[in-house]
Amino acid sequence: MTGGPAPTGRRGGPRAGDTRSRIQDVALGLFVADGYDRTSLREVADRLGLTKAALYYHFRAKEDIVDSLIEERIAALDELIEWAEREPDPVRMRREFVRRYASDLYETERQADISRFVARNPTVVNALPGGRRLAARMRRALELLVVPDEPLGAQLRRILAVFCLHAGELFDEGLGDERERRTALLEIALETMESADGATARRDRQRSPAPAAAPARPGTRRTTTRSGR
Repeated sequence: MTGGPAPTGRRGGPRAGDTRSRIQDVALGLFVADGYDRTSLREVADRLGLTKAALYYHFRAKEDIVDSLIEERIAALDELIEWAEREPDPVRMRREFVRRYASDLYETERQADISRFVARNPTVVNALPGGRRLAARMRRALELLVVPDEPLGAQLRRILAVFCLHAGELFDEGLGDERERRTALLEIALETMESADGATARRDRQRSPAPAAAPARPGTRRTTTRSGR
């Protein structure tokens, strides 16, 4: 394990006086930096200068800490889903959803670290009640973005537009500056969503019937051509 100050997982450090939040910050930083399995509650307590009894007052196990962090992601996602359900323009909603999702994901290092932990530890997350609730919320979010009768390729693009925002958290080494990487991922996500809109629009144009010929005006004679002349 590395020495030095405890990782907080949030710019600006832990909030003074909020022991529960400080435990979450330090534990999350250790989970991401050193690995979930290699981090013990004893180490979290030592980094904070707490006794294990004091830590147990807030969290009885590592799983409880993870579950509490997942609930933060669920709360942010619920707020975004509620906004999307009220938005009357579906095209605008889908593109703005991507922007707001990225903002929630990247707004603080704590949120980014939670997302990074979830992506890198699916077995741990999926075994927890919070992980199952998060999966259900993600399914609901994707249902709002996907148009059921549009081409399969367009549906998959809409799903990929959301998940590509997480790519930088999975493969963050050697991919440039963090800010540049996140900006590029958002641009790719928006282009992917717009590409899905384009594919559906092309399909709709192909389905549209050809315009009917204008009827002859009353009093006009139709000209006919006789064969042989």
